[in-house]
Amino acid sequence: MQAIAIKITDSVDAGFPPMVAGVLVDAYGQQHLFVEKHAVVTSTRITLSNLPTEGFIGCQVESEWIDAEGRSLIQATTTKPWGVESTAGTATFVVLASQLRAA
Repeated sequence: MQAIAIKITDSVDAGFPPMVAGVLVDAYGQQHLFVEKHAVVTSTRITLSNLPTEGFIGCQVESEWIDAEGRSLIQATTTKPWGVESTAGTATFVVLASQLRAA
C-alpha cells in the first residue's frame, strides 16, 4: 500500500478512538486539513509534547507524470483503502512523488 505524508498538528479529541488533525500541502502549495482517527494516520503515540509530527494517509495512485518544471507528480486518491477525505470533502490530490511512502 502507498501513503501520502502529512504533518499531524494537533490532538483533537482524546476520546475513543482518539482523533488528530493533520495537514497535507499538495504539489501546488495548497493546504488540506484532515481530522482522522489516530490509528489511521500513525502508529506513534501522539502527545502535545511531540507535535507536530509526521503521519501518513493511505492512498491509491491514479497517475504519474513529470510537469513542465521537471517535478515528478502523483495524482492519488485517499478513498482507498480507508475512505479518508479532507475536511472540505476532497479525496483526490496531486502531490510530489517525494511525498509518497510505502506503508
